[in-house]
Amino acid sequence: MISLRNQLDLDARELLALVGGGGKSTVMFRLGNELAATGKRVIMTTTTKMGREQAEDVAAVCGSADTDRVVKALDGAVGPVMLLTGGDDHKVTGPPPEAVDRLFTESGADYIIVEADGSWRRPLKAPAPHEPVIPLASTTVLILVGVRAVGRPLEDVTHRVEQAVRFTGLSPDHVLSPEDCARILVHPEGALRVCPPQSRVLVAVTQIEDEADVVAAQAISAVVSQHPGIAKCVLI
Repeated sequence: MISLRNQLDLDARELLALVGGGGKSTVMFRLGNELAATGKRVIMTTTTKMGREQAEDVAAVCGSADTDRVVKALDGAVGPVMLLTGGDDHKVTGPPPEAVDRLFTESGADYIIVEADGSWRRPLKAPAPHEPVIPLASTTVLILVGVRAVGRPLEDVTHRVEQAVRFTGLSPDHVLSPEDCARILVHPEGALRVCPPQSRVLVAVTQIEDEADVVAAQAISAVVSQHPGIAKCVLI
C-alpha cells in the first residue's frame, strides 16, 4: 500500500489543513500515526470542533498551546501528540489558527495536521462564509470529498445544503453526479476562497470500497484535476 505521505507528496516539514467532508479525522489519524511511526514529530489538532470519542485513542494529549508545554509533550511522545485546549462531554476544541501558525514556527514539529473544518459526518461540504478555519502558515490544504455522496440526493449527503444549492442552482432533492460533487468542491466561494496563497491545494476522494466507487471517484478526479488551483487529486 502506498503511504499517505507519498500519495500527498509531502515535504520534510508541513502544516497540513484538512477541510471538506468524507472522513477528515480518519485521514488525520492515519497520516499522523504513519508519520510518527517513521520517527517524525507530529502534532494533530483542530481549529474547529471534533467529536470527543474521535480523540480518545491517542496516547499523548497536550492541553495547552504554550510552546514549552507542546515541546515537552513532543519530547515524551512515542506517537503523535493530540493538542486539545477545551471542550465538553461531546466535543473537543483546539487552539485558534494563529496559535497553530506560531507552533509551526516554534515547536520543532516536523508535521502539524489540522482538522480545519466541520461537516457533521457528511461526505460533501459547501462551506459558509466563515468556514473553513485554515491557519495562514499552511503549506498544504487537502480538500476531502466522500464518494458516497454520488448517486444520492444533495440534501441527504451535504453539510450546508443551502450553500450547495446557491453554488450550483441544483434543487435539494437533486441526485448528485460525480461532476456535481466536483463543481461544489472547487466552487470559487468554497474552500478555495480561503486557501493561503503559498499553499498547495490537493483534493482527496475518500470512502472508496468497490469498483463502482473507483469509477465515480475517477470521474470526480477528472473534473477537479482540470482546475488550475488544484495541484493533485488522490483516491483514498
